[in-house]
Amino acid sequence: MRHAALLAGTCFALMPLFAMPVFAQDPATEGEATELKPLVITTATRTSRPVSSIPGSVMVIEGEELEQQKKLAANASALVSKLVPGFSVSNQTLSGASETFRGRGVLVLVDGVARNTPLRDVSRVLALVDLAKVERIEVVNGASSLYGSGATGGTINFITRKDATDKASVTVETKVRAFTENLGESAAPEVSISATQKLGNFDYLFSASGRKVRRTYDGDGRELPSDAMLGQGGGDRTDFGNLYARLGFEDESRRFEISAELVKMSQDPDWFTNFLARPAVPDFTSPYTGKPVTEDSKYFNARYTDSAFALGDLEVKAFHNDMEKRFPFTRFDTAVNNQVYYSGDPRNPQADYAQGTLYSKRTGINATVATPLDSIWQDMVLTWGLDFLHDETTQKIQNGWDIISPMRQNSVAAFAQLQAPVTDRLEIQGGVRYERFFLNVADFNRPGIFYINRPYPAIDVIGGSFEYDNWTFNLGGTFDLTPELQAFAGFSQGFSLTDIGGFTRRAGANSSAELCDAYGALACPGAGAPDYTVSYASIAPDPQVVNNYEIGMRGGWTDFGGSLSAFVSTSDDGVNYDVASNRVSQQKEKIWGLEATGWWQATDNFTVGTVLSYQEGRYDANRDGDIDSWLPNNRIATPFRGMVYGTYVFENGLNLRGEVVFFSGRDKITNVPEIEGAALVNVMASKKVGEGELSFGIENLFDRDYMNPTASATRNNVVNGEGRTVSLSYKITF
Repeated sequence: MRHAALLAGTCFALMPLFAMPVFAQDPATEGEATELKPLVITTATRTSRPVSSIPGSVMVIEGEELEQQKKLAANASALVSKLVPGFSVSNQTLSGASETFRGRGVLVLVDGVARNTPLRDVSRVLALVDLAKVERIEVVNGASSLYGSGATGGTINFITRKDATDKASVTVETKVRAFTENLGESAAPEVSISATQKLGNFDYLFSASGRKVRRTYDGDGRELPSDAMLGQGGGDRTDFGNLYARLGFEDESRRFEISAELVKMSQDPDWFTNFLARPAVPDFTSPYTGKPVTEDSKYFNARYTDSAFALGDLEVKAFHNDMEKRFPFTRFDTAVNNQVYYSGDPRNPQADYAQGTLYSKRTGINATVATPLDSIWQDMVLTWGLDFLHDETTQKIQNGWDIISPMRQNSVAAFAQLQAPVTDRLEIQGGVRYERFFLNVADFNRPGIFYINRPYPAIDVIGGSFEYDNWTFNLGGTFDLTPELQAFAGFSQGFSLTDIGGFTRRAGANSSAELCDAYGALACPGAGAPDYTVSYASIAPDPQVVNNYEIGMRGGWTDFGGSLSAFVSTSDDGVNYDVASNRVSQQKEKIWGLEATGWWQATDNFTVGTVLSYQEGRYDANRDGDIDSWLPNNRIATPFRGMVYGTYVFENGLNLRGEVVFFSGRDKITNVPEIEGAALVNVMASKKVGEGELSFGIENLFDRDYMNPTASATRNNVVNGEGRTVSLSYKITF
């Protein structure tokens, strides 16, 4: 507990210097005082609760802050990376590979519904969230299990617009973004349109958006590759499209709404990638021969609420996610991609049909009730509920062959969360969640592979049926030191499911022992006759449970505010991916860190602020019981990172913002390229022009040539970050 004691002492020593807002700040006009209003969040407890009641780090991004960043950020990942302490540097691609929260996994929600694919975790979620219809982002730092699996490091909930009035409102926004290295070849348009209105008891929201990304360049003028992280896809030559519609009906205490969303994406690379170059670059001698990288996902939600329900506030939510994600075609390379599906030709071993597509269908229903218990204790509330989830996941290559075991899983869960004020200043809460899983892993024939220097025939993979369960707990409290300043402390648990799909995809080659078992003397002399079979009938998947311990402070005054927290998270079964062996291992681990936010309205026109975070971690690499090895870079690439910003609003309405975004390097892992730190400057200006708002922004103002730490950590090759970009946008509502 040395780290816990050190962080606790540091946190309390620095508390007077910082104070995350417990309040939302409304912009003040000249001569008026700034108005502070209590912030309310739903993500932390599944019911609307003030931030001041949450015994942990939370953040709400909304209003002018969100609108400014939407104009500048390339996607949701880039926005979150800048504003949320503890979240990793964005890898600047359509994938979320190696993007972590406090060194662990992040659960991404849209209107409280998860978009992750836990049975085959492919990470392509965050960058595809359409920001055009988002009115606020709620962030819960640290482990949580309220929404099921996935939130071992944190939860990010994107909440769509709910601002309908009796008057129809139509918003149109256009934007173009380009790299100054080659404006003509990189200029990329974006457009979005939305309409909302309340008609009697009914209301609606419709949103459509599209954007294109063309060529991308680093700070030295080199074109960035289309698949720098091998099999993940890149950030160039991509078309995005999104359609969303919601219809609501409200009658006194009851509301019912349905929504549907279509997410489309297509990346069409021109070239394969030279991974051995430093940095990775397009291989202009080798045209890309695969199909486009695509996303074709559909999301359907239905939600019913009743604030006059007999047992308290009721919410019932049903959803169906139908996700289809195709990944890049990759060629065989003994240095970086030495296990491929065999074509039958050792001179060109990668089969031309060996391009994978993930199919995942998740259907569920969540019921939540917030029951007041004033008869027992004044202002005591019990939040409780039930969840059911059905998940079907498989992955196929272009000829229709399975490349993972087709999986089907049902889960049922119950949870309860009790909140009670002990005094006027002290509030405590605690909760428990129990979840039981019923998993079926189907038999399949894993296609033949070419591994390192020779072919291996197809093998039969034997699955099975499994039942397993998981308990998680949380306990914490908040204490009001003054009306403006609050201390909090808490313990919480989250869990993640084993990536069974990734494990079965490597069936027969997950370890030397497995290779010998499947192929006998063909792979291991003296091992006997091969039976070309691997059995996972006793795979016994157990969730990875993460324990999060946290203390901190937050406060908000008229002219300044902020937050400071310290955390330690531990796990007996931490999951780490070994790039060299292409395998996943589980060992004990510990991560610790500090996070801070702060803002100061120096004058009526000028505001400055900062977002800072530090994290580091170790694990038991050799399983001898000692946590004595540094976590790999794909878990923590940059221990220290942050942003300092300032905004100035002129009397004529011109709004200027400047940012310095910075991150440290990391040299803990000596057998891979050292991560290098960097500092980048961004500027933005916006002003009302006509009936709308015109904005102009520059990212990486000085065209810094730098190493993207998160992308580089994914495959332990050097991947550069984006060079200078300029953007021009115009938004009008009528």
